[in-house]
Amino acid sequence: MKNWKLLTIVFAMLLVLAACGSKDDKKEETSGSKAEEITITNDFGISKDDGTSDNVKDEVKVKKNAEKVVVFDMGFLDTLDTLGVKVAALPQDSVPKYLEKYKSADYKNVGSLKEPDFEAIAALKPDVIFISGRQASLYEQLKEIAPTVYVGLDTTKYMESFKANTELAGKIFDKEDQVKEELTKVDDKIATINEKASALDKKALIILGSEGKISAYGPASRFGVIHDVFGFKAADEGIEASTHGQNVSFEYILEKNPDIIFVVDRDAVVTEGASAKDSIENALVKKTNAYKDGKMFYLNPEVWYLSGGGLQSVSLMVDEVEKAL
Repeated sequence: MKNWKLLTIVFAMLLVLAACGSKDDKKEETSGSKAEEITITNDFGISKDDGTSDNVKDEVKVKKNAEKVVVFDMGFLDTLDTLGVKVAALPQDSVPKYLEKYKSADYKNVGSLKEPDFEAIAALKPDVIFISGRQASLYEQLKEIAPTVYVGLDTTKYMESFKANTELAGKIFDKEDQVKEELTKVDDKIATINEKASALDKKALIILGSEGKISAYGPASRFGVIHDVFGFKAADEGIEASTHGQNVSFEYILEKNPDIIFVVDRDAVVTEGASAKDSIENALVKKTNAYKDGKMFYLNPEVWYLSGGGLQSVSLMVDEVEKAL
């Protein structure tokens, strides 16, 4: 009888252990689904001092719904903010005013756009780091700390690149339905301005002012979205398409005599209280149709120079450019 009782107790214990094991298995399955990863292919160029570039093509696995997020691209920060994705850290020296909340102590400061604080990033143990062109040359160092994803904007195909980055954010953070809604809003807004701008019998020139010098931007350039997407005709179709624009003179502006001039004031971004306005609005520029007709528009330099390609910034760009109509 004692043996039978012992066997009964052992059997009962085995059943309990089996049940516990089943619960543990279910827990593991649940935690496994939370740790689902997606594979992303980084494909970008790194500019070198001699004018050439190296190409990086690398696959990286990112945890879905990553929790500790580090962002170095202000346009992508803008998009994550719109989608309600929590960010842990960013370089706080270059945050545009409309995203000023990210300058608070609630977020970890991880250096500057061009000089990340590697120790601060490593101490955070992030799940993912998002970078763009200014950090491209540091990719290998950053990916040693955490999965690093390149979300730089390709201005030669602005909307395609912007949408791809936005959809990537939706995929990583389970916000795909919200992304579709937000992109539809942007498309509708752009369609309205494009219809008006395309019908306008006026030509526009985009210039960037920096320390008394100017550079011009045309189609397929850094600010070429004004021509390529918003629909404004270019005063010069032959401007060299490059990140830094084509160096030009004030005589060039008068020669092209644009009907509309869009100005990005770099000085106002990089130096507090500075402005390129006085050097730009000189005797030559004042002879252009744009100046005489009151069609010189100073674009928000933080939006255009720092945070282009975000859900909010693209919408703000449309609002600003629409004033020219």
